[in-house]
Amino acid sequence: MTATLLAADVGGTNARIGLVRIADDRPAVVRYENYACAEYPGLGAILRHFLASAGAGSIPCAIACAGYVLDDVVVNDNLPWKVTLAGLRRDVGTDDLFFVNDFTAIAYGTIYLGPADVFPIVSVDGKLDGPVLVVGPGTGLGAALCIRGANGPIVLPTEAGHGGLAPATELEVEIVRRLLRHATHIPAEHILSGPGLGNLYRVLGEIRGVDSAALTPAQITAAALERDEPLARETLDVFCGWLGSVAGNLVLQCGAPGGVYLAGGILPRVREFLKHSGFIARFRDKGARRPLLERVPVGLIEHGQLGVLGAAGLYLQNR
Repeated sequence: MTATLLAADVGGTNARIGLVRIADDRPAVVRYENYACAEYPGLGAILRHFLASAGAGSIPCAIACAGYVLDDVVVNDNLPWKVTLAGLRRDVGTDDLFFVNDFTAIAYGTIYLGPADVFPIVSVDGKLDGPVLVVGPGTGLGAALCIRGANGPIVLPTEAGHGGLAPATELEVEIVRRLLRHATHIPAEHILSGPGLGNLYRVLGEIRGVDSAALTPAQITAAALERDEPLARETLDVFCGWLGSVAGNLVLQCGAPGGVYLAGGILPRVREFLKHSGFIARFRDKGARRPLLERVPVGLIEHGQLGVLGAAGLYLQNR
């Protein structure tokens, strides 16, 4: 099979769009653009701009997007605009539109990873067989499960980022206690995401009695890594440890001993800090299941086009 399609990986901050050529049932990105979502009035406008710049007409589209579809509407709190499938079909001029969750596409795309695409956070001896978990903080917290099979991968999406955030230290208990003053449900992504990093910095400032001005995630990580600013460094340390705890919980809850891939826009910027943080200690601190977690490898994905490839691969599998 030889074909060309548009494949997209759309999150709350960026829309990564690729023109993908399919040859011998394998996708290859031949043109790629990264768009800032806030600079466009809608996803349809981004797709039209890409198609025009690529000189492409009406072609099949595989869209991986944060959220899930309910009655034709994409449900997601982190997108800057409303997305409907009918609207997308109208905007790009095709009925051949395949839609999937963004982390589902990233999880599927792991079949295309090579050794150079993964930075090892934890290497293990005696790796176990089984499903693989993909989890990562970006504008939200995404997670999906990839089950390798003889007829191709099966991916199970999750809404783990919207599940309740469980504290495991006295400090985390105090953080959640303060957050509960303003809401009855604290989702994991309220802390474990880009915006969540800002929330964590603010609450830790309250606890420490330090004036914590509103900073972006990039400013917080720069203050921690470049200036060794104490509150920013503690924020990043708590963030990494809590992420390890949540990732270890998900391995047990989803039955994913085959490994963990970390994704999302935040972690590549702090990969060395993450590797030497409390992430792995918290990841393994699961009581009687610690020996299992000690044999689960963890790697950080450093392939920027993986969601695009995964969306194209899922389109092929479903068509």
